Order: sequence, then C-alpha cells, then structure tokens
Amino acid sequence: MSESQEDTTGTNEAPSWDPAEFRTGIEQTLREFVDQQSAWLAELGEDAARLVEHARTSVSGGKRFRASFCWWGHLAVAEPDDRVGLLKACASLELLHASALVHDDVMDASDVRRGRPATHRAFEALHRERRWSASAEQYGAAAAILLGDLLLSWSDELLRTSGLAAPRVLEALGYFDLTRSEVVTGQFLDVSAQARGTSDVDTAMNVVRYKSAKYSIERPLHIGAALAGADGRTIAELSRFGLPLGEAFQLRDDLLGVFGDPEVTGKPAGDDLSEGKRTVLIALALDGLSPSDREHLDTSLGKPLTPEEVGDLRRLIDASGAHDQLEQVIVALTERALAALDAAAIREEARTALRQLAAAATQRTV
Repeated sequence: MSESQEDTTGTNEAPSWDPAEFRTGIEQTLREFVDQQSAWLAELGEDAARLVEHARTSVSGGKRFRASFCWWGHLAVAEPDDRVGLLKACASLELLHASALVHDDVMDASDVRRGRPATHRAFEALHRERRWSASAEQYGAAAAILLGDLLLSWSDELLRTSGLAAPRVLEALGYFDLTRSEVVTGQFLDVSAQARGTSDVDTAMNVVRYKSAKYSIERPLHIGAALAGADGRTIAELSRFGLPLGEAFQLRDDLLGVFGDPEVTGKPAGDDLSEGKRTVLIALALDGLSPSDREHLDTSLGKPLTPEEVGDLRRLIDASGAHDQLEQVIVALTERALAALDAAAIREEARTALRQLAAAATQRTV
C-alpha cells in the first residue's frame, strides 16, 4: 500500500468531489481540444469544418461514467499532482466512447442518438438537401465511419499529450490499447450474434463483457490507476470491482433499450427490439416462453415495430420472467462488485466515491 493510501484508509470523510462540476470540467476539456483541432482543420474548407462540428456534437453531453471511473481509479491510489492533465486523460475515454457510439449507430442503422439525428442520418439529410449525386445513404455511412475514426485517433492523441509524466502515460496507454481492441472485437461479436439470429445467455454475456463492461468501467479504472503508478495487486483489486459492475451497467442498459422511456433515453421506444439486439434479456425471454410466443418474439426482432407491437413484445418479455431475472442478476453483480470494493486496499475517499458511482451506473433510468 502506498503512503498516500495509508494516510486515508480507515477514515469516513466524504469525497471532496462534485460530479456535476467534474462533468463540466470534462466538457470544457473536450471543447477546448476540439477547438484546437478545428483551428487547423478549418484550412481544409467547409467539408472539414462540418465534420468537426459533428465531432463537437458527438462529444457533448452524457453521464461521463468512463471519465469518472478513470479519475477515481487514479485517486484510489494517490492524489493527482496535475489535475488538468488528469482531466485530459479522463476526457480521452469520452472521445473513445463517442467514436464507438458513432460507429455503433451506423452498424445498428439507428436514427437517433441522445434525441438528435444520428451522425449518418444527419449527413444523409445534408446530401439530399444539397441534391448531391450518388447515394445519400452511402455518403452518410462514409461520413460517420470517418468521424468515428477521427474521434478514435483523437482519443489516443489527447491521452498522449495530457502532460502527465511520460512513463505513467506509457503504462496507461497499454491499458488504453487493450480497451480499444476489446471494444472493437466485442462490437464484432455483437453484430455476428445478430447476423446469426440466435440467442443464448453465454454468448450474450460475452458480448456484454467485451463490448461494454470492460471499456465502460474496468479499463477506465486501470488507466487512471496506471497513471497514478498502481502496482499489479491494485489493478487486480480494481478488476474484481470493475468487471462485475461493468456487466451490471450494461445489463441495465439492455433493460433500458427495451423498457426505457424515450423522453428520458433519447431513443425510440423498444429500440433494441427493432434493431434486433440479441441481448441477455432476449436470451432469457426466449428460454422462458412457450414455443409459439418464443417464435413470435424471435421473428419480430430486427423489424420496424409500431408502439403497439413494442408494447406486445414488452408484455411477452415480462411474462417470460426475463425482466425480473435480469434485475436479480444486476443486483447480484453489483453486490459482488461492492464486496470487492470493500476488500480493496485503496484510499477511503475513492472507496466512498466509487460506491456512489456504482449506484449511479446500475440504478439509472438513462
């Protein structure tokens, strides 16, 4: 245990951290970074400027969970010497997240993101409005793929140029590289499961783990801790907390994708159903339904659905017991994560904050 850990372990002080203020700091950091990129990209003309504006939109808003877990991964080990530099490092994860969302919307053919047209739909609309030649859909997809690539490149750049100590940044970049490989591979596992049109809990949980759980919580904790000079034992302790919590986080997201309120989530009702998502929720529902109801749910996935049809499928999922089962799994995973957190040799201030973040991540409505 480091000297900084020994100084605070065993105290009950509340963390001197305001989540809203932290999110504002991340927002400002991202805005300043995009402004810097915009300054030289403006020389490339109107098209480049338009791409940057969509980048600005893509990184705006959100809960900033990944940045928050990175911040507290660092403070679990030590107080930061350079808070501005650590904010930049944390914000790099939000650029990675924005990249994943832009690409995800193309692959899922989503129309809406956070209450706004998805990037590819916005560029499609521009193409039609300007009456350009060739395919509007292809232009929209190409623009979104390239924007996602740009955001991915920027995420690496922001971490590398954060100004933190180079050896620590190099250590963190190892976890950052793992994060990117995992989320890309996890996304491919997801689209492959949808393509096969089959559902089983083990496959769906593998998608949960690699597409979302690791890059949402476990790896941000690792990156923050590595920036603080954490040893292997601390990294392992943070994994025992972060991985089950990340799984609970994504399972909550899967429930919201079916049962969430569009006014709150910014996505159409039952969006995961019309996109044909083969989630753990769907796998459990198919296991619990009668043959005729199972066929009805299975053949309805991935098709345009009316609100009435969404309501009908929701009732089937509820009747299967899958909704209640998944709530129980979320509770069990969260309890496992919190038990690991209680046992971890980390600074008490961070333990308190991570408990609060765990509740926010698993009990949310958006």
